[in-house]
Amino acid sequence: MHQPREGMRKEETPLQHSTESSSLYAELPPRLAEALPRISTPAYVADAAALRKNMAVAERIRAEAGCRILLATKSFAMPAVFPLMRDSLDGTTASGLFEARLGREEFGKEVHVYSPAYTPGGLKALLEVADHFYFNSPEQISRFLPAVKSSGKGGKIGIRINPGYSNVTLGGDLYDPCSPQSRFGVSRTGLDRLPWDEIDILHVHALCESMADGSVSLIRHMAREFGAYIGRVSAVNFGGGHFINKQGYDVDALIAAVRDFRAEFDVEVILEPGSGLVVDAGYLVATVLDVVHGETDIAILDASAACHMPDVLEVPYTPPVYGAAEPGVLPYDCILGGNTCMAGDIIGEYSFPGPLRTGDRIVFGDMMQYSFVKNNAFNGTPLPDLVLLHEDGRAEVVRRFTYGDFRSRLG
Repeated sequence: MHQPREGMRKEETPLQHSTESSSLYAELPPRLAEALPRISTPAYVADAAALRKNMAVAERIRAEAGCRILLATKSFAMPAVFPLMRDSLDGTTASGLFEARLGREEFGKEVHVYSPAYTPGGLKALLEVADHFYFNSPEQISRFLPAVKSSGKGGKIGIRINPGYSNVTLGGDLYDPCSPQSRFGVSRTGLDRLPWDEIDILHVHALCESMADGSVSLIRHMAREFGAYIGRVSAVNFGGGHFINKQGYDVDALIAAVRDFRAEFDVEVILEPGSGLVVDAGYLVATVLDVVHGETDIAILDASAACHMPDVLEVPYTPPVYGAAEPGVLPYDCILGGNTCMAGDIIGEYSFPGPLRTGDRIVFGDMMQYSFVKNNAFNGTPLPDLVLLHEDGRAEVVRRFTYGDFRSRLG
């Protein structure tokens, strides 16, 4: 088990308290503002109170819609907070062996696994830790179904299809799982080749950070276009991308759509949000190391887009910063960049109440999804601590990464 540690690193610059920098922290949640001087940077900070609030929404959907909800560990996986989530969810969904093992050993409830392509050795290992298996093609089912059946696990068999519909709100083709060229799922022309007598779960994943209109449209699309196939299975898994805890998401509309679908087809409904469960439930805290003065000032941080926020460059998008605004709104414009040798390691341009100074803290919001599960140590850049901000205000360091973590990956 990890050994919790608190306090600042010896080399850390103390938190500044100039008039301008103090205004950066005025918008912070009170618990975080109080704990900020005790948090070493960079650090991902999970907010237990915010996470508990999000779990209440998941519990309501499960209860009122009568569906199952799984945590997609590809988006978020911090075992230190699994005890806060476990009772609110039905289990986890994995994209491979390590995620499946994590779900089994750390979350402790049912584990669903989907992979575009299994290998004999990989499937054998998965049979030890996963409960239900989703396949991507008729060929994969033909090749591996006998092994699943002979294992005696009694798990359900799922098939992923490409529904020819998506509601992807960001990222374009990079994040669209249902394009005609997608490698995910069986297209409509291949559905009649499937052994439907062996299939229990029809699976689609067609959303990305989608609000309720996207969730409802997907459910209605499936009912309208694939009713004949839904009638041959016992459950439909509508995948992830349901942004259920985003401000403005119409939870009532989702509940009504799921209930109507269940009533029409008499099947179990499964949702597997990842980001939707941890929206606005954490932060990335960084420190200004230097300010380079040019045409526009550039603050160099100990947090990096390339290493610590890869979606900033991949999507791309500009992450929210507490106390900041879009360029030109507040008196001082400044670009935030990382401390790597990558020229494009730029987080974004913002405006602030006043000039940034060395030692100022920068707090990025909504940093629990696709952040530390995707980060890397390019350039030997230190990985941020993983910190749990408890409801009583304690900031517990649940993991601190060292040179040993960097070295161990290099052989």
